[in-house]
Amino acid sequence: MAASSAISLSAAFSILSLNPRCPKQSFLSFRHLHFAADSKSTLCLLSKTPNAFPPPKANPGDAETSFLETDDPDGVYTFSPPETPEGFIPPPNFDDGPVESEEEIARAYEEVYGPAYSGESYLGNDVYVMDSKVKKATGFGSKMKKEKVRDGFDERVIQVRRVTKVVKGGKQLHFRAVVVVGDKQGNVGVGVGKAKEVVGAVQKSAVNARRNIVAVPMTKYKTFPHRVEASYGAATVMLRPASPGTGVIAGGAVRIVLELAGVENALGKQLGSNNALNNARATVEAVMQMRQFSEVAEQRGIPMEELWK
Repeated sequence: MAASSAISLSAAFSILSLNPRCPKQSFLSFRHLHFAADSKSTLCLLSKTPNAFPPPKANPGDAETSFLETDDPDGVYTFSPPETPEGFIPPPNFDDGPVESEEEIARAYEEVYGPAYSGESYLGNDVYVMDSKVKKATGFGSKMKKEKVRDGFDERVIQVRRVTKVVKGGKQLHFRAVVVVGDKQGNVGVGVGKAKEVVGAVQKSAVNARRNIVAVPMTKYKTFPHRVEASYGAATVMLRPASPGTGVIAGGAVRIVLELAGVENALGKQLGSNNALNNARATVEAVMQMRQFSEVAEQRGIPMEELWK
């Protein structure tokens, strides 16, 4: 009992010291304190929180407002714009101009956003330029997605090899791809590219092959005009014309290059190295050495009939 009374007294005095607004009449005597300790009023006193002090009030006479000597604070003023200078011509309104035609609107749209997806270009741009871009999805497990280029060229992968590069910290692993592109109408190209992924290497080599397109001279029977032999590095390739119905008799990279070029009757032979890249480039070198009969007759200044005499 004594311990509870002491705790009640200490709690009551602490409340009186913290809360100056708490009424002191009920705590003047020990009897009142003892009664507070015996009843539940002590819990009510302990639960009360001291009231915050009221915020200070601003005096209207403390604020000082300064005005210019010539201005009347109670007066009413109107805005007067400056005078228009002499010879001023106001700009025409946007709606007053001539009405643009649909073609002019399409040209302006194409200059900003590129050719429309409808397949029509008013500025001579490639309508399929957006199809050659690579879209890469973000997030875990995303892979590069390639859209097929619609330029009329077919792609054939000749070789994909894993190559390493020795650097200061060790070895760097890459993939090298050899790709041949052609439209089967006398145009063919060979390209090579390296990347850390196979897909990226194929894409780079395809772009490189499109930059190295050469024209293949052919007769009306889809064969070569004459025989030729060319070398690239240690690879040597021999090409000969063939009669209609023979087909393409060749192997390795030579056959792929001739098929994508559109040659239907030809004989090919690899005489040197078996390297696919060197044989493909040797085939392109051999094709570049060929000439049509009309070109030779024009250079010699004679008619074509005299070439066989």
